[in-house]
Amino acid sequence: MQALTVQSTPCSNRGFPKEYKGVSRETNISTEQSCSQTPPRLPVADGHEERAKGSGASPRKGPQASVCLSEHRSSTDDKGTSLDVPSHCVERLRVRRQFLFVANGHSERRRSVVIQARDRQDSAPKIGVGFTATKKIGGAVIRSRSKRRMREAARALSSSLGWPGSDYVFIARRDTATIEWQRLLDDVESALISLRSKLASGETPEPKNFSGRRSGRRKT
Repeated sequence: MQALTVQSTPCSNRGFPKEYKGVSRETNISTEQSCSQTPPRLPVADGHEERAKGSGASPRKGPQASVCLSEHRSSTDDKGTSLDVPSHCVERLRVRRQFLFVANGHSERRRSVVIQARDRQDSAPKIGVGFTATKKIGGAVIRSRSKRRMREAARALSSSLGWPGSDYVFIARRDTATIEWQRLLDDVESALISLRSKLASGETPEPKNFSGRRSGRRKT
């Protein structure tokens, strides 16, 4: 066994006891390892050995399409008729002309919300939903809370209770932001069922006594 001699750099003896002063700090260090050590990890040519060849990189999360629910919801209309309603795709309305189009359709008013609906008369089965609130119900905080609650209610009910190929507009009222959540859901469900019955029967919407302009109403 070979020994390696290491000569340390001379340093001051300040701070050492007298018996150690002047003693050379030279020692023998063995070059043989005293115990086995884990071999270093080196990259292999084919990458991770446990990974199947040809698996490729993990897919990254990208834009997702609209989700269409396939479940059914049992409900009853105003006349007590049982409705086994399939769910459909729901998309947001964002263009002003879409809101004006729905404003000339059917309308159902409840204590906490007003919902308008109109059949687009096209072949697309998707359901469009939009949300609006006026300054009459309160300030910006109240309007934001009202629209947020309407969005959640629409997310829970419109896909299963909406009429395919129709657009809906949810209009906030003074009680939308403060009413009990379950009561809001009941109002939305009742209005959607009534509107679905009208749309399914092909009933002609009542004529409106306005020009269609919604001054002061904000769309989202």
